[in-house]
Amino acid sequence: MPDQTKMLRVVIADDELLARQRIEDLLARDPSITVVASAPSGPAAVEAIRKFAPDLVFLDVQMPGMTGFEVVAAVGAEQMPVTIFVTAFDQFALKAFEVAAIDYLVKPFDDERFAQALGRARKTIELREVERLTKQLVTLLHESSAAPPKRQYLDRIPVEQRGQMRVVPVSKIDYITASGSYAGLHVGDKTFAVRERMQTLEEKLDPAIFFRLHRSAIARLDRIDALLRASGGDYAVRLKDGTELPLSRTRREELERVMGKE
Repeated sequence: MPDQTKMLRVVIADDELLARQRIEDLLARDPSITVVASAPSGPAAVEAIRKFAPDLVFLDVQMPGMTGFEVVAAVGAEQMPVTIFVTAFDQFALKAFEVAAIDYLVKPFDDERFAQALGRARKTIELREVERLTKQLVTLLHESSAAPPKRQYLDRIPVEQRGQMRVVPVSKIDYITASGSYAGLHVGDKTFAVRERMQTLEEKLDPAIFFRLHRSAIARLDRIDALLRASGGDYAVRLKDGTELPLSRTRREELERVMGKE
């Protein structure tokens, strides 16, 4: 059956390197699939889709600077290939995805769920149902522009440990520190390393729960015990477990204001 061996050209768009690599690794198992571009941002995704006109796109919903919906708007829904949305949020517009009959993957997804989404996308392409999906995508885009969904924040963070993916619940994180190109998620007496910028993490965490103390530290507000005046006129905070973290002078007044509301 020749349709089953149709070559599929794929673009992967996700700001997380590990997420892109995982999708690439899963797709590499199928010799009939070629990844023509791996885009680390929304603008790069738009450029890749326009340049390569792929059959299928794995598109992250929440990317800094440009969301998945904004990528669709920039390319034009009529020009979008079959799209599988990828999201870290369990309830981020899932009803909209279901109504539009466009599949989605919730991070971290397992191999079976990925294969299911890929199989559905391939069937759609082979049955030439792209036009029908395009119309639904146009409707979805219109609805999302008219009534943008309430912003959602991370409730879990996937990390790689000893070659395996595991999940760290955000509700368990006490504080986060920067270490080169990695961030350390501190949960009790354990630390999990994730390759992510502090700025990106700050944008994805609920500001009512977490506070950026310093370029190298983010803390959970309810873990903060006291503000300290360190030597040399610097500032710090002490957490309830005794941990001390640096506090930027420019953030001190904002932290006092936020904590004063509690």
